[in-house]
Amino acid sequence: MNVTRIAILGVAAVAAVSAALLVRSMLGGGTPATQAAAPPPAITDEVLVASSDITPGHSLDAGAVRWEAWPKTAVSAAFITKAKEPDISKAVSGIIVRSPLVTGQPITEASIVRAGASGFLAATIKPGMRAIGVPVTAETSAGGFILPNDRVDVVLTRDMSGGSGQKNFKSEIILRDVRVLAVDQTAHQGKDQESVVGKTATLELSPEQAALIAQSAQSGVLSLALRALGDSNGEAVSAESAPPPRPAPVAISRVEKAGVVVFRYGVSRGASQGPGASGASFNAAASADAPSVPAEPASPPADPASTANPSSTTRAPIAMGPPQ
Repeated sequence: MNVTRIAILGVAAVAAVSAALLVRSMLGGGTPATQAAAPPPAITDEVLVASSDITPGHSLDAGAVRWEAWPKTAVSAAFITKAKEPDISKAVSGIIVRSPLVTGQPITEASIVRAGASGFLAATIKPGMRAIGVPVTAETSAGGFILPNDRVDVVLTRDMSGGSGQKNFKSEIILRDVRVLAVDQTAHQGKDQESVVGKTATLELSPEQAALIAQSAQSGVLSLALRALGDSNGEAVSAESAPPPRPAPVAISRVEKAGVVVFRYGVSRGASQGPGASGASFNAAASADAPSVPAEPASPPADPASTANPSSTTRAPIAMGPPQ
């Protein structure tokens, strides 16, 4: 290979490299590889929400709510946050639900009512029920040991003498299993509170039962009988619709023995009576209960001679024909 050809190839190679560098510089050297940066962590706040569906009138407790993380920018001033109320038990103490809550819904001041606030008693009443006050004393309210949310029976006592000299009182239970909403102005039981002596007890009743209470209060004295804890079906019922109590078992101390009556030839010949039994009464009962059976013809009386001498032969009866 001559020197001229080698020189031409070298110049061409240099020109090609120069052209490549020129094109690269014109295109900006390509797009550099970039790595996506992680977004900054969102700032959240713990908000009190309902852990299940809650109906109006329900008293909140720690088991009905929970803390849930919400973006701080979406937290309203009406929310109950953990930063304000760290203890969840204290956060729901004395709170009654005013409007329905669904699972995961934040609890706001507009959906609840706190103890002592206006409308607190109205929020504790179940939908469709009414609150009515009943005048009571320590004697007619179990000595003052009836507290809010207790269950009682309502007893009406009336004077049946009609204004006569001799008094005749009658007492009857008109309502059973009634919930006590408040005693005087106390609508919730305080800590270590054992009794409340007041002049008025507020009861939760249906409209018809409230009318019955108002009428009964004008005809006699109403008393409240405290029911045992747990002895409740959750709804007040009238005395007529309540199931009757079971009768107490009666022990039988002695057994009466019936007498035995002997009949011979169709005629009673006496009775062998047991202690405490009457043959006449047994005979009447037996004849009343026994089915009617045609009586057999009575046997003819025995011959006196054969009675005196049993070894004698019994004579056959003589057949008598019709008169000629």
